Amino acid sequence: MIHGLKVSILTLVLATACLALQGCDEQGQSVLPSDADEKAGGPKYVELKTTKGSIILELDEEKAPVTVANFLRYVKEGFYDGTIFHRIIPDFVIQGGGFTPDMTKKETHEAIINESSNGLRNARGTISMARTRAPDSATSQFFINLVNNYRLDFVEGRPGYAVFGKVIDGMPVVDAIAQAKRKQVGMYRYVPAEPIVIESARIVKGK
Repeated sequence: MIHGLKVSILTLVLATACLALQGCDEQGQSVLPSDADEKAGGPKYVELKTTKGSIILELDEEKAPVTVANFLRYVKEGFYDGTIFHRIIPDFVIQGGGFTPDMTKKETHEAIINESSNGLRNARGTISMARTRAPDSATSQFFINLVNNYRLDFVEGRPGYAVFGKVIDGMPVVDAIAQAKRKQVGMYRYVPAEPIVIESARIVKGK
């Protein structure tokens, strides 16, 4: 009886600790890391597994809440799986998130507001939303800055390109992608000669 009571107390303590850490549900059952991260708040992390290697992104939900929510929506839907980096310009950016390997453009959700005035700069290794000349036209496409592209930042009276996170692991992969040979496909310039595919995009735990 005493032994059973000790086990019950231990189970209660562990369950309480688990809930405090938000790693379990109300019944004390463990949940997936992505679910725990969603509940816990704080930075969100996404792993892009590409045919060149993995890139880990840390997203800044505090500074770019709409942009991060939009990006994570596409990630959760599996939208980016099988898309390519379709625009590669050395010493500038690598861009992806909108085309399949045969350069078919994917259907997207509605465009979002431009959060480029959030104070984040287009420094090397940051991830930003691609858009047309219309400020509030970003949907799914993003780019990773290869150098400090501060001319893309917001200035008073001129919308910039919204930074919403940064690469925290995998910049050698980003740089390798930037060295790919390129070709023109129809109206699209700077397309890799061999497709560089995002095999999967998944929410992961931070380091």
